[in-house]
Amino acid sequence: MPQPIRIGIIGAGGIARSAHIPSYQSYGQDVEVIAVANHNKDKAVECAEEFSIPHAYEDEQQMLEEQELDAVSICTPNKFHASQAIAALQAGCHVLCEKPPAMTVEEVEKMTLEAEKVGKFLTYGFHFRFQPEVETLKKYIDGHELGEIYAAQTHYNRRRGIPGWGVFTNKELQGGGTLIDNGVHMLDTALYLMGYPEPKTVLGATYQKIGQRPGVGLMGEWDYENFSVEDMARGMITFENGSSLMFESTFAANVEELSSKKVSVIGDEGGADLFPLKIFQEKYDTLVDTTPAYVEKRDANEYLIHDFIECILHNKQPLSSPSEGVRIQQIIQALYESAKTGEAVNIN
Repeated sequence: MPQPIRIGIIGAGGIARSAHIPSYQSYGQDVEVIAVANHNKDKAVECAEEFSIPHAYEDEQQMLEEQELDAVSICTPNKFHASQAIAALQAGCHVLCEKPPAMTVEEVEKMTLEAEKVGKFLTYGFHFRFQPEVETLKKYIDGHELGEIYAAQTHYNRRRGIPGWGVFTNKELQGGGTLIDNGVHMLDTALYLMGYPEPKTVLGATYQKIGQRPGVGLMGEWDYENFSVEDMARGMITFENGSSLMFESTFAANVEELSSKKVSVIGDEGGADLFPLKIFQEKYDTLVDTTPAYVEKRDANEYLIHDFIECILHNKQPLSSPSEGVRIQQIIQALYESAKTGEAVNIN
């Protein structure tokens, strides 16, 4: 009988405990979480005890050297993604790295080159791709029901949804705020549906209007005195194929809904909205709207992680590729640069 796939976890925070570890352990006997590493050893030990993981480490390099791991999940602040992913790849592990890929385009390119060099999978935690609505719409698009997708628009807004835990508001460790936390999921979903076109020009603006003062915290009380990231990001991206995308995300803004997210795509044969899914077409001289009668409820993070295991077991490519990681990091970096300079940024 084949040995189970041996998993190591780097980072013992919320996303590791709520998504990665439970999802690996729910896969079955083909997977075993062997070790967890965290810079705070007590937190690693606590996590290991909670999930009956045999080994806990303070240093992930020691974990990689001492344990014969097949794959690693990286669940740490963004600042550490690149170095930890490269170390895991060099240790012979497949890597599932939480989003965003890293802090800079250069870092993501180094991660991509290392994965190619060692012949291991490198993929990212863009779990919205595994939402049933997204999967259904992708089938419509791949079936040419919407024709050429030439425009898209996304938003992921919270009225007062600044995370009151973790390091989400620490620019040094995260690199940014709402754009790379909640907004990046909608950005990736739109790009995925558009076929991940090559970005050409990015125009962006960011704002820091609410996070640096006390207020009503619907996701816990945030540390407003040390809030160093944007609480709103907006932008427009044009692509080499002529398509375009409008983007907006907020941690906190004076809007009606407490939280809302939406992805819209427009093609020359039809269009669609997501969350919820609705498709707009012209058929038989009639304008038709289509909505699903039933949409499966599922844990998209669990599907993402189970798919990662399936890729390892059956040697198939993960849904999120390293080249897509480079492209989304190009857009993120260019949006922040544009916001800083007030000028559009040309990519490549």
